[in-house]
Amino acid sequence: MKPAEAYILSKPEPFKSVLLELQVLIAHTAPEAELLYKWNLPFYYLNGKMFCFLNFRKRFVDLSFVYGTDLNDPEGHLVAGEGRKRLRSLRYKGVEDIDAEVIIYFLEQLRKICRG
Repeated sequence: MKPAEAYILSKPEPFKSVLLELQVLIAHTAPEAELLYKWNLPFYYLNGKMFCFLNFRKRFVDLSFVYGTDLNDPEGHLVAGEGRKRLRSLRYKGVEDIDAEVIIYFLEQLRKICRG
């Protein structure tokens, strides 16, 4: 088993289910993205650029976007903070919190950014 997959499968519920659902949405929206393991986290790369990553944080899961400040976020879904300069995230406590349309909206923007 690859380290990124082991990371996801090792997390407690409901967070493992959140991570798996996010993994499916990323694979559906950006099938060309490559899942790797960097800094002890599952990272997705697209055209050699960091695309996004998944991070379990005790009470929630972050779907983080390295180019977060470049994203159009008119409804204010993205979370900053914790000393982050460019990074922005979507946070989930359970599968029921996931809005696939919102995730796909941001992932499609990121695909354009990474294609450059």
